[in-house]
Amino acid sequence: MNPDRTRPLRVIVVTSSYNYIKDGVALTMNRLVEYLERQGVEVLVIAPVADVPAFAHSGTVIPVPSVALPVRPEYRLALGLPLDVQQKMAAFKPDIVHVAVPDILGYRALQVARRLKVPVVASYHTRYETYLRHYWYVSGLAPVVAWHLRRFYAACREVYVPTASMADTLLASGHRNNIRLWPRGVDAARFHPDKRSAQWRAKYGIGPDEMVVLQVSRLVREKRIDTLADTMRALRNRGIAHKCLIVGDGPDRLALEKSLPDAMFTGFLDGDELGRAYASSDVFVFPSDTESFGNVTLEAMASGLPCVCADATGSRSLVVDGETGFLADVGRADEFASHIARLATEPELRRRMGAAARARSLGFAWDETMARVLGYYRSLLSGPDQTLRAAA
Repeated sequence: MNPDRTRPLRVIVVTSSYNYIKDGVALTMNRLVEYLERQGVEVLVIAPVADVPAFAHSGTVIPVPSVALPVRPEYRLALGLPLDVQQKMAAFKPDIVHVAVPDILGYRALQVARRLKVPVVASYHTRYETYLRHYWYVSGLAPVVAWHLRRFYAACREVYVPTASMADTLLASGHRNNIRLWPRGVDAARFHPDKRSAQWRAKYGIGPDEMVVLQVSRLVREKRIDTLADTMRALRNRGIAHKCLIVGDGPDRLALEKSLPDAMFTGFLDGDELGRAYASSDVFVFPSDTESFGNVTLEAMASGLPCVCADATGSRSLVVDGETGFLADVGRADEFASHIARLATEPELRRRMGAAARARSLGFAWDETMARVLGYYRSLLSGPDQTLRAAA
């Protein structure tokens, strides 16, 4: 399809998470929309909304009917595309439809776009099939979900994945090779070692010489908070002096507070306060194995922290083992504890790895990564329909 170049490029973004919760999908897609509009692209966003938005969103949003998920009420499930929304899609005359979530809404958007003869691209954000393993009442659905994901993404012209490790995993599990890399970015000014604050540490009762082990995430079981709790207990049993700082909130916070009564819980932080939390810590730990990228790991790296993460998709494309931090086997709290203990007892290693992490993070600029997506759009619209192989 060769759109009329006498008018601006038009893109419809379809996503089930956009402004009612501050998760990785919502923040990334807002950044994309903001960037596209700065480049003169006309964008229409179709998404469920809440009565009270979590933040001021970018772009024009057309709401669709949705309900709160029964077991995760902080998230909403869109029920499809009403006829009036389909008519607005057609009237907008899009050149591309970009789907961010392969749910009911995303599938219906794919069908409508096919009817309109508009190419569909998708971005891969969440490893849904791995999430299910952590919830016994739906774990049996994992093979069905994996099949659906392969089918959905195969129907898209291109699929934008955040890391090479995620691309390798998808290809190995039978996905079509229509994959292109879309790394995420980091605000290297907001997340900076200079944000370290003795005053901020003192507010949380942290002494000037105490080592802080930081975790930043939504507090849900798929982030492997069980491994986090076991790791902190192992450190304590080894006599490693440390303070555990946990930034974030979620349905499993109460259980984690009971498991780690000595840890400090800040709840959700944002903006400069979040930047100070990172920089005022000493080691970042992230045992999750369900990440497609790991925005929090990149923020920690930009803040000058060595990172101890699970050797899994996302993290293994960010953390250079032995250089910017360490990778530990998934679920092995003893390995996580051993790496953190080494960083605790070798301050020069901690400093050197933190500096290397900061240097590596500077290769992830938001405008560059968003420009890559816009380049994909333009290349797709100007070139033949062919399978595109993952970029290095």
